[in-house]
Parts: sequence; structure tokens; C-alpha cells
Amino acid sequence: MPSLAEAAVQVCGPGGPMEIVVEPVLGVSTQVYKTRMASLRELMAVSALRSDVTFIVQGDRRYTFGDHDVAARSIAVALARIGVGHGDRVAVVSANNPEWVLTFWACGILGAICVPLNAWQKSEELQFALDDCGAKVVIADRKRLDLVLPVLDALPEVTNVFVIGPQPGSDESNVASFDTLLGDGSDPGMPEAEIAEDDVLAILYTSGTTGRPKGATITHRQALANLSNIICTGMIQAVAGIASRGADDGVQDASLLVVPLFHVTGCLATMVLNYALGAKLVLMPVGRFDPDEAMRVIEAERVGSIGGVPTIMWRIIESPNFAKFDLSSVKRASYGGAPAAPELVERIEQAFPNLRKTLTTAYGLTETAAVATALGGDDYFAHPTSCGRPVPTVELQIRDDELNPLPTGEQGEIWLKGPTIMLRGYWNRPEVNAEVLVDGWFRTGDIAKQDAEGFVYIVDRAKDMIIRAGENIYCVEIENVLYEYPGVVDAAVIGFPHTVLGEEVKAVVCMKPGVVATAQEIRDHCRTVLADFKVPEYVEFRTEPLPRNPAGKVLKAALRGGDTAFAANDDQTL
Repeated sequence: MPSLAEAAVQVCGPGGPMEIVVEPVLGVSTQVYKTRMASLRELMAVSALRSDVTFIVQGDRRYTFGDHDVAARSIAVALARIGVGHGDRVAVVSANNPEWVLTFWACGILGAICVPLNAWQKSEELQFALDDCGAKVVIADRKRLDLVLPVLDALPEVTNVFVIGPQPGSDESNVASFDTLLGDGSDPGMPEAEIAEDDVLAILYTSGTTGRPKGATITHRQALANLSNIICTGMIQAVAGIASRGADDGVQDASLLVVPLFHVTGCLATMVLNYALGAKLVLMPVGRFDPDEAMRVIEAERVGSIGGVPTIMWRIIESPNFAKFDLSSVKRASYGGAPAAPELVERIEQAFPNLRKTLTTAYGLTETAAVATALGGDDYFAHPTSCGRPVPTVELQIRDDELNPLPTGEQGEIWLKGPTIMLRGYWNRPEVNAEVLVDGWFRTGDIAKQDAEGFVYIVDRAKDMIIRAGENIYCVEIENVLYEYPGVVDAAVIGFPHTVLGEEVKAVVCMKPGVVATAQEIRDHCRTVLADFKVPEYVEFRTEPLPRNPAGKVLKAALRGGDTAFAANDDQTL
């Protein structure tokens, strides 16, 4: 068998099935696939060959590829009828469901911009994003509609609101049922639209280091390049004799989606990938993740691919009912979004011994349209602390503070370049774009080193960020809320190690002399403004000023060492 390097030449070299060439992308010389699709419209045309094959499953709801495509085209036509055109923003705020998927594809083939919003956010957070992107249409499930309705008066650009699920109430005259977008069920045909490769497909909001989220633009090129990178990586592994994704014995592949569709992992690295490969996308029931329910679904739908974030794997493996389910269909497991503890890797190998060749992890950001580096198979176990090598077409450099590339083995900031990179920048953030986009390279803010074999090792995060169960949480946002609590004179937020979640949110607070607060009161204050996953699980009170450097910046490394923290529901004060 050829080595991985030799296999890469066969697959990506001149004349190969995934030949890579260099072309200008928005003025930047970029590695791209010579033969490629230009928009999601082209990808939908391919799915016509499998119209009777199951695509989406959630409970007793099932959509074939044909059902999905007809419904998506119907929604696109209906949106066009109410004035949604090329570049208009359609916001979706909902738990995972078939309607979410249908709306994403409807926007993609119409040339509108889908804006998936975090379904765990509160009204104030949703209002900011809806206003920032200038959403024209809002599509929400019932739970999130109740959060959107109170802020609609402050969103004059929103012309239409649709609710998924129960019909609008008599007092909701400004809301229509999502079902009205579906028409009579007949195929209206593909709506007319001229879509360029670098047109924006979606805006995905990331938590902001300055306390406000930023909308990362995702173009059709980025989404399809990420898709091609994943497929190409699998082809290289297959040529090298490493097991890769694909149907087994003629049985349709199926993936269990447990992460939110509003993240690039759920949307681009899972949903779009399954659509392109003709695989079944199995959605978990709406509600809190239940490992036993996940295993029941895996058994019933014969799921071949599982993953998400390390938290999910922990909970499945540690379920006391693990041995009661037939999970023999599982052939692949992958996750990203947070570091995996070496213990977890060992436990996965014990629980699923047939996954050794197919266990993969990846590193990427919203701004890179999902996967930037990947690690799998024997390499995973040979380099368990690495996040892998760059995927095809993605270039990676480690640079110092003077922006110079560093030699192998030295640590610095990760810079990325390629067709998956957010070259259009953040929505309405020219000043930030000037900082993070330099000559076509994206500055990730993550600190890493790269060895002689090309494996990348994340060593720190330059961005002040906590990763809790795959959710990116920026400390400044929470600190701003803490300062609004009466009596707080100083505050800092740090990550606190957690075996299952990776990190939990911890607040370190100094109160005015004579002012007393409890941990629960601090959490209750945060919960009125922030999504629940951002609310500090631990609150520590200090009487001494927080440690700071000469520039006045809190020395968070000092705060992370040996502190006593008060856990949730602990009302003790210091």
C-alpha cells in the first residue's frame, strides 16, 4: 500500500480525481479543486438521482431526498413571493428539526443568506444578532418564538415571522405558520437565481471577545470546499489502505446528529456531508441529550457514524445501560470543538474496539467553515494530543508576534489560508477584519506548535475563551454582565477543568466592602441576560484585588491555580 503522502499525490496531483490547482479567490492566490461545484444549487441537482432514499429522520418523521428537495424548493419559491431575494437575510432560531434543514437549503438555492442563530440564547442576545444582520424573515420554533416576539418592535427590518410547530395563536396576527411556506406539496421547480461561488450562503454568529457576537460569513465556496476536503481526505485514506467513511455491504450509511445545526460541525461537517454522500441524517429528539435515548436511536436506525463533542462520547460510554444496546452498526466516531482527554480515547477504544481505524478528531473554527486539521486512525493513537495535519487545500503556518513564520517545533499563533477561509470577513466588522485577515491569511488567535511530520498541537488560546461541551464562551461577555451586579468592583471569568464538559465557567468576583452576595444571586443575575451555558457554574469571592500586570490586565493564569470555588447551589460567601 502507498504511504499517505504517496496516496495524496495520486488523489490530488495532476490528473488525479481531486486535482488541486492554484487560482485567485477574491484576489488571493488559493489552492482549490480543479473540478468543483459552484453553489448548493448544483449539489441539489445531484441528489435527484436518489429521490426515494431516506435523508432525514427524527422520531417518526421521515423525509426522502425527494421529499426534502421538493419542500426546499417550495419554501424558496414562497420566500421569493414575499420579497426575499438575492442576499436577503433569513434568520432561523430553532432546535434541530427537519424544518431547519429545509430552510437552509431553501436559502441556498434562492441566493438568500441563511442566518442560523444559537437556539440557547436569550431575547437580548437574539435581538442583537437579528438587528446586526438586518434579518428580513425570522423562522422560529415555538419556544424561541416566545423569545423573539417581545423584541420585534425593535427590529423594523423584519417583515415576516414564521413559527415551526403549533399554529400561531389568535393574539399572534404578525406570525404565520411555517407550513404556509410548503405549498400544496407539488414540486414548483427550481426558483430562478444567479449565484456566484463567492456569494454569502450563511452568517454564523460567534461569541465576541469585546462582549458582542460577530457574524462570520460563509460562502458557497467555503461550504463546498469543506465538503470536498472531507471527501478528499477519505479518498486519500482509502488509497493508503486506511478504512474510511462509506456504505458497508450496500447498506445506506447513517449519522446521528447530536450537536446543534447552528454550529458549523452540525451544519457543514455533518448535514451537508450526509446530503452529498446520500447518507441518512438522524436527528435526536428535541430536548436535553439523553445517552440511553441516543443508543436506542443508534440501534433502531443502524447508525454507522456518531460523534459531536467529547462530552457526548463520555456520556454514552459511561451510561449504566451501555451493554443493553446493540451498537454493532457503529463504524466511525468523530468529534471536535473541544480537546479530548487521553482517558476518553482509551475508553472509546475499549468500548468500540472496531473504531481504532476510523476514530477521528478535528480542529477548526466557524471562520474556517468547519475542518482545518484532522487526525484519524493509527495517527490518532500515535499522536493523541495532536489535532492532526491540515486537510487538503488548507495551508497552515505558525507565526510569532512579529507575524513571521516560525521554525518547526516552536509555538506561536496559527494562521490559516485556503478556500474554506472566511475571506469576506465578519458581517459589518471592517475594523476587526483588518486585524484578523492579512494577505488572505486568517489569524485564528490559537497558539500551537507543529512537528516535523506536520502534526499540529494546540497549546493555548490567545483568545480569552472557554470551551464548554463544544460551545465557545468568551469571558469578556460574562464579565460585562458581572460588573452590572450592584456591589461588584472587580470580576474575571476563567475556565475550570471538568472531566465530561472539558471546561466549566468560573467567575472570580470582588465585592465592595460591606456588600455581601451569594453564588446563587450572582448566577441568577447572569441568567437574566445570558444563555444558560454561559452562566458561571462556579463563583469564587475574593477580598483582595485580582492580580493584574502593569498594563492592568488580569493575570488569569494566576487565578487558575489552586483556587477554592463554590459550586452550583452553594450559597456560601467568603
